[in-house]
Amino acid sequence: MEMEKRISLELRNKTPAEVAELVVDNCRSSDGEVEGLSDDYKELEFLSMVNVGLTSLAKLPSLPKLLKLEISDNMIVGGLDQLSEKCPNLTYLNLSGNKIKELSTVKPLKNLKNLKSLDLYSCEITTLEDYRESVFELLPQVTFLDGYDHEDNEVPDSEADDDDNEGLDSEADDDDEHTAGPTRDGDDDEDDEGEEVGLSYLMKDGIQDEEDDDDYVEEEEEEDGVQGEKRKRDAEDEGDDSDGDDD
Repeated sequence: MEMEKRISLELRNKTPAEVAELVVDNCRSSDGEVEGLSDDYKELEFLSMVNVGLTSLAKLPSLPKLLKLEISDNMIVGGLDQLSEKCPNLTYLNLSGNKIKELSTVKPLKNLKNLKSLDLYSCEITTLEDYRESVFELLPQVTFLDGYDHEDNEVPDSEADDDDNEGLDSEADDDDEHTAGPTRDGDDDEDDEGEEVGLSYLMKDGIQDEEDDDDYVEEEEEEDGVQGEKRKRDAEDEGDDSDGDDD
């Protein structure tokens, strides 16, 4: 697929000014130049054009916010001075697998003041005597060359750094939970006490209602007994009156 067409597909209904990352690996430049990119990509921070057949960076547009550029496995032989002009804020540059042979070819990278990591794997320049020492001397701002610093310490794994950050965030969350724990427990205790008081109150009311019902039943029974006794006496009085009349 041609580079220009691939870039248009990668936009995915966005405008160039909205794109921060762009990956067009393994497509094809028709003439060895950068195609389909313009100064409109002013927010672009990461650009990857791996194995696209580039021989020159002359048509690379101005990308003032670009931080990382992946252009490995191409056929670039020079013209790196374009990078300091078009991408002055680069911090990472991967030129592995290109046709770079001489130290003089990478000398223009000295003008990339923020460049911290440079990869030149599989370039002929790496076969030069004292290659690493020479590049570090030529580009003093570079911390990592081909994944290692001047003392052969490997570049930190960004994924490991992310995991560490997540671990710190997790620990912070745990600390927050421990700190907030007693407050929540106190609230729970208060809620439990409230529930117990409420239940006790309801139970007390229930017992009182039962006692009131029992008193009411006893009062009814007493009233029934009094009324029964009264009816009995009335009946006896009526019987006495009958006897008197018979006499």
